[in-house]
Amino acid sequence: MNDFLMFLQDVIPSLLKGTVITLEIAGVSLLLGVVVGLPVGLGRVYGPTWLKRVLGIYTTFFQGTPLLIQLFFVYYGLPAAGITFDRFTAAFLTLGLNSGAYQAEYLRGALQSVSEGQMTAARAIGMSKWQAIRAIILPQALRLVLPAWSNEAISMLKYTAVVYLIAVPDLMGQAKILSSKYFAPIQIYLIVAVFYLVLVGITYFVLRAVEKRAGIPGLTYSPEHGGA
Repeated sequence: MNDFLMFLQDVIPSLLKGTVITLEIAGVSLLLGVVVGLPVGLGRVYGPTWLKRVLGIYTTFFQGTPLLIQLFFVYYGLPAAGITFDRFTAAFLTLGLNSGAYQAEYLRGALQSVSEGQMTAARAIGMSKWQAIRAIILPQALRLVLPAWSNEAISMLKYTAVVYLIAVPDLMGQAKILSSKYFAPIQIYLIVAVFYLVLVGITYFVLRAVEKRAGIPGLTYSPEHGGA
C-alpha cells in the first residue's frame, strides 16, 4: 500500500500538468468549433444552393473521415504543400474544424426545428430575413442546441487523447512518458482513466445544470453524435 501511495505521489504531478493541457486543447478546440460551426450551420440552412453544397462537402469530410487521419494530414501532410503547423496549432486546428462540422450540423437541425410560422410572422411585420433569423430564430436555436453542444464538449475531452500521437504532452502524452519511465503501463493508464472519468463527470453535471436553466420548456432537440 505504501509503495502504491509513493507511486501516486510520483506520477500525479505530471498527470495534472497533462490534464491542464488537455483542458486547454478541449476548450480552444470547442471555441474554434463554435466560431466555425455557427456561420456554417446558418449557411447550410439559409445560404444559396452553391454555398450549401460547398459547406456540405466540408461537413461530410470531417464527419466521414477518422479524426486521427485528419490530425496526421494537418501535421504531417500539409508540410508537403509548404504549410507547416507546430504540434499545438495542428491539434487546435484539427479538433476545432472537426468539432465545427458537428456543431454546424447540430445547429442546422436546431434551426430547422423552429417553426416556419415564426419566420412568416416576422416577415409579415416588416422584418428582413436576416433580422428575423438574428432576433427570433437563432436565439431559440441556440437554446435548443445546448444538449447536443454539451455532448460535443464531453466528447471533445476524450477526443483530445489522439494528440499525444504528435507528441503533445497532454494527459495521454504524460501517461505514455510515465509508463515508459516506470514500466507500469497498466497502473498508469488505469489512473489516467480515473482522471478522464472525473473530468467528464464534472463537465457533465455543469453542462446539464446550464441546460436546465436555459432550456425551452416542452421543446427539445437531441441529435446523436455520429463519432469523429
